[in-house]
Amino acid sequence: MLELLMPAGNLKKLKTAFHFGADAVYIGGKAFSLRAFADNFTNEEIAEATNYAHSLGKKVYVTVNIFARNADLESAKSYFEFLQRANVDAVLISDIGLVSLCKEVASNLTIHLSTQANTTNLLAVKFWRSMGVKRVVLARELSLDEVLEIHNAVPDMELEAFVHGAMCMSYSGRCLLSTYFANRSANRGACIQPCRWGYRITETERHASKPLDIEQDERMTYFMNSRDLRLLRHIPEIANSGIVSLKVEGRMKSEFYVATVANAYRKAIDEYLATGRIEHVDEYDALLETVAHRTYTDAYFDGDNLDTVCLDEGQSPEKYVFTAVVQNCANGVATVEMRNRFRTGDVVTVLSPNADIAYKSFTIGAITDTVQNTVTNDAKYVQRIYTIDCPYALEQGDILLI
Repeated sequence: MLELLMPAGNLKKLKTAFHFGADAVYIGGKAFSLRAFADNFTNEEIAEATNYAHSLGKKVYVTVNIFARNADLESAKSYFEFLQRANVDAVLISDIGLVSLCKEVASNLTIHLSTQANTTNLLAVKFWRSMGVKRVVLARELSLDEVLEIHNAVPDMELEAFVHGAMCMSYSGRCLLSTYFANRSANRGACIQPCRWGYRITETERHASKPLDIEQDERMTYFMNSRDLRLLRHIPEIANSGIVSLKVEGRMKSEFYVATVANAYRKAIDEYLATGRIEHVDEYDALLETVAHRTYTDAYFDGDNLDTVCLDEGQSPEKYVFTAVVQNCANGVATVEMRNRFRTGDVVTVLSPNADIAYKSFTIGAITDTVQNTVTNDAKYVQRIYTIDCPYALEQGDILLI
């Protein structure tokens, strides 16, 4: 069994991830998480998310992966106690003190070691096993051969690895640039991503008014800006390396991103498990081109790689506009929640885990506004519920795109 582990920045994204094939999601609470700028979950929402996941036979992992200060410890204690009561499936921790605290106050919680702990060798994995950690999320900098060595040395430790998404220019996220520039600690969830900025160098401090641009093939000065990881076509090798969970980065990404990436990896994993190979890998890779991303890379999968820098400022844009989410569909009428404006005559494309209707298109006819109970040709109110005629048997959670 290969677990597909997707990010969920809020409850809607969690439900989207599960609808499109995730086996588990990782989420953050309002504190102690390294994605402080994501929506994140209140305690009540964590309990709701966990109950929802368990009703589907799926799992929720909660990040508690900051590097804690003394002032954090009392609150962290209460938080671990709550997470144990909420019956979450695991907590992701990077700080050894928090590992110890969690074992002390919430001994029934399963502990996964965050990638933020920079685990790069087999002795470190053996140490974390001795600390009661059940799973280690390996550093992104490891090659497949190094992962195999770790698995062979510690075969009873579950291993998790990132296979897709944004990467950090620093060693598995241990970066001080954000603190230096803005006093916002990346290691406490407040990174402002200065590695994505363009830079300019000057001759000396005395000549700061005469900047000299750093030129790199006339593509600006983004020399710390990392490419995005994509390892979908390497799933067969990963499956034989001891890795049990394939992790996707992106708790701050859109629902469209979550749906598309989960859909592509779910199809690839299922095809591999059924046939031992991925015959349609080009098709799945093409799906991943439709989401916003930087230039893709295999990163360190085959060993050292000096070609991981993205010299362009931004990401390629999403190829579709996320238009609506299906609430239900019956008798040829779909009830949808509007996310971006659509009108009569627009051609929409279906994003669905159902292969029979995925990426099929139809033209929108009359639109009924369920709040005003009137027919309109312009769905312009955000998150309002509308109904439209639809030629396909859509499912709750399917997405319409323009």
